[in-house]
Parts: sequence; structure tokens; C-alpha cells
Amino acid sequence: MNDNLPQLKFSNKRTIAETCPCGKDNKDGKFAPYIGFVNCGYCHSCGETFLPPIESNQITTIKRTPPTPPIEKIISFIPVDLFKASLRNYDKNHFIKFLIERFGTVKTNELISTYFLGTSKHWSGANVFWQIDQSNKIRTGKIMLYNATDGKRIKKPYDCVNWVHKVIKQPEFELKQCFFGEHLLIDRTKTVAIIESEKSAIISSVYFPKFIWLSVGGKTNLTIDRIKVLQGRKVVLFPDLNCFDHWQNIAKECSKIASISVSDLLERIATEAEKKEGLDLADYLLNFDYKKSGEPKPPKIEKVNDFSSEPIKHPKKEQNEDWSNDITELENYFSKITLPIEPVKLNQCSVITNISLFIESHFATVKRNNGNRTYLPYLQRLQELKQILTINNKKI
Repeated sequence: MNDNLPQLKFSNKRTIAETCPCGKDNKDGKFAPYIGFVNCGYCHSCGETFLPPIESNQITTIKRTPPTPPIEKIISFIPVDLFKASLRNYDKNHFIKFLIERFGTVKTNELISTYFLGTSKHWSGANVFWQIDQSNKIRTGKIMLYNATDGKRIKKPYDCVNWVHKVIKQPEFELKQCFFGEHLLIDRTKTVAIIESEKSAIISSVYFPKFIWLSVGGKTNLTIDRIKVLQGRKVVLFPDLNCFDHWQNIAKECSKIASISVSDLLERIATEAEKKEGLDLADYLLNFDYKKSGEPKPPKIEKVNDFSSEPIKHPKKEQNEDWSNDITELENYFSKITLPIEPVKLNQCSVITNISLFIESHFATVKRNNGNRTYLPYLQRLQELKQILTINNKKI
């Protein structure tokens, strides 16, 4: 600093300067003069600093250089072929074996189809929880190893958790996680339920199919940015024990994004020992034998804030239809056309960015669940896409 410059301090009386040296009127007091000066100071309006000269009647102007905006990084995705390769070898998958033991083959196949559960070779018997966003793009996959008997995670000799994007060592991978199960948000009719772990989301979906069950993958992963995808939705949070207060604060911060309630079910029914252990909803639901009881009777979810839900009963089984002809017709159609590369707007709530992945995943689901009306929307979306592509081809 030049010793010849006077010691400059801002005056508390901004209005002593009628105008800013830049020419703007100072009635709003945005020009702050230095003590002893009326034409030297800082202007909050134009962003310029006007210094007194050393030996001149001229005013020295210092212009601020605006900060360079950060470069927005492009999100990376997992190759589709790698995702497809994981959708097999379920006879070796420990987590799938556990689900079959608890819920049977039919229900487990539904869970595999709904959440696109995969198998990894990273550890023998490991499961992959794929994070698929609303555009059917694969953000990453969490690789986890479970005990096939009790469904507990393998944590010894080390915690067997890893990420697909780290295992494949894809260079300069820019990760932006989404909810596990986010691709299910295409259904706008259901309330969304958010729980911490992927395993708990899957198990809870069996007992409470009225909800779309999503997992955030960790209590600190529930953020405002992550919840933005739920704009305008009705949401219920099911925090693990010892996480209630934190998630309740998040719910308050996101109140303008969605209608969010927080279930205090576990807080009400848990013992002190269970609270110390940090149990989650799935730990309680697994106390009910799904196969033997026929219709599970989990703890009642009572009114939480402005949200209430009665115990959810499983719908009566209906005689399955046969969609074979519809499936064959659609397969013949899509095999004969050139699929567009650009995104296709399916309806007001959904845009398909990866047409090929959308078609393959939906065909896999309807074939595995042929005639099950729970999965009828998958068939209907394929029919909608066919209609849109047919109309577009006629315009060309």
C-alpha cells in the first residue's frame, strides 16, 4: 500500500454525497463516501471504487473484475452394455437368494424387474443396486455383498461395499447420484416413500405396495438438491432410528418443493436398545413371515402431520391376462424401424432420452410379468411410444 494515500474509512452519512462519481443519483445511498470526501468511495450500484489521487485533482477509478463463473461439469453415465450384463446369474446372487427365501420366487422376480437388481463379479455373490434416473440413464451402481441366509451385509474382514464407476475405472467419471428407484417416478399416481438403504426400500415395497419406495443410500444423502426431482409430489420420509430430527429438518427446508411428511413410527415403537442399534423399518417388517401369514400385518402407519395411511392390504389376486400377442406385435414393430437418437416426449410427465434402453428394459419387465396387471403400465408405455413414433414417421 502507498504510504502517501490517506487512511480511508467509510462515512456513516452516505447522503452527504448527492451523486456518485459515475453520474448516478445517490438518493438511495448506494454510494458510500470516505470520511472527508464527497466524491471518493465505493458505489454499490456500479461496483466501482473511486480513490483520492496522490497529487492530483483527478479521481482514480478501480473497476472490479467479475468472478469467472464455474464451468458446469457434464454428468457421466455407466455404459448400457455393462448394465445389461449384470441382469443375470441370479442363482449366484446372495441377496436374491435371501429374497427368495423370505418372499418366494414369484415375488422376488417382481422385485428384480421393478428395481433392475444386478449381479456383480466383484465379490462372489455380490448384488448391484443400480441408480437409474427418470430419463432411464444409469448414474452408477452400488455393489454390496450380503449373507444369503439372514440378509445381513458382510462387514468382516472388511465392509463389502463398492461402486461400479470405481471398479471399472472409467476415466474422468463425473458422478451425480440419484435416488435408487428414481426410474419408478414415471408413475404419478402413488405417494413417494423415502428410506435410507436400498435393501430396506425393496423389502418395504413388498409390505406397503401403495408407495413408490426410493432409497437415498445414507442418512446424509437426503439433500435439497436430491429432492428437487420430487417437485409437486406427496412424499413420506421413513428415517432410521437416531435420524428422525435430521430428516425432519430437511423436510422443513424442502417444504416448497414437495408435500413432505416424516413418519415417527420407529421412534414410537422402538426400545432404547433398538434405538442405540439404529434399526430401520425393514428390520421390523422382517419379523412378519410373509409366506406363512399370507397377508402380512406390519405395524400400523398412523397419521403423521397432515399425512395418514391405513394398513395396506394386498389386493385380491386376479386371473392373469395374456399379453403375448401384444408383446410380439410390439417387438416386430420396433425391430423394423430405425430408432431416433434424439429424446422423445412420451407424455406431459416423461421424456425418453435413451430409446433403446427404454424399450429393452420395458420388454424385459412385461415378459417376466406377462399378464400381471401391476405391470400393465410398462406395456402401455411401449404402446404409447409405438403410436408416437408411427405418427412422427408419417410426418417425415
